[in-house]
Amino acid sequence: MATAARFAADAPKAATNVYKSFRELHGVVVSAGLMQRTVKVRVGGMKWNRFLKKSFDNSQTYMVHDPNDSLRTGDVVAITPGERNSKHKRHVVKHIIAPAGTPIEERPPVPTEQERWAALTAKAEAKQQRRALRQHAEQVERQLDYTARLAKKSMKQINTLLRLHGQQPVKNL
Repeated sequence: MATAARFAADAPKAATNVYKSFRELHGVVVSAGLMQRTVKVRVGGMKWNRFLKKSFDNSQTYMVHDPNDSLRTGDVVAITPGERNSKHKRHVVKHIIAPAGTPIEERPPVPTEQERWAALTAKAEAKQQRRALRQHAEQVERQLDYTARLAKKSMKQINTLLRLHGQQPVKNL
């Protein structure tokens, strides 16, 4: 009964997060500053060998999106799977755990998950507005083209009728 009350109390708080939260990986920045808004992060891990009955190091390297270019080589960071930014980037920086070199205060801030989602939705809305404006302009262009063709066809018909009645045809208006 106590757990049901606790979950009921957390329900409004959980409803405010519309985005999906993923697991967090910790790793070390191996390469930074060579690509714009992209770093390479090595995440440690172990792999069990059944034949030798022994675990071996099995680190993986990920291309990680760094929105503000705030990471430096040697930083220990937390990354999370996020939106796919390019062919190889599937993770995004969550926060810096331990900086290497320059302090965190002197670097551009790492955006929070809410800020990233807000920027993403703003970008999508701007794209929708541009698309709607472009589609409207294309529709107006098609209508103008149609009316021009219709006017040209009407002028041909008028000139044909004028010729039939023995009058001088009218030039284009």
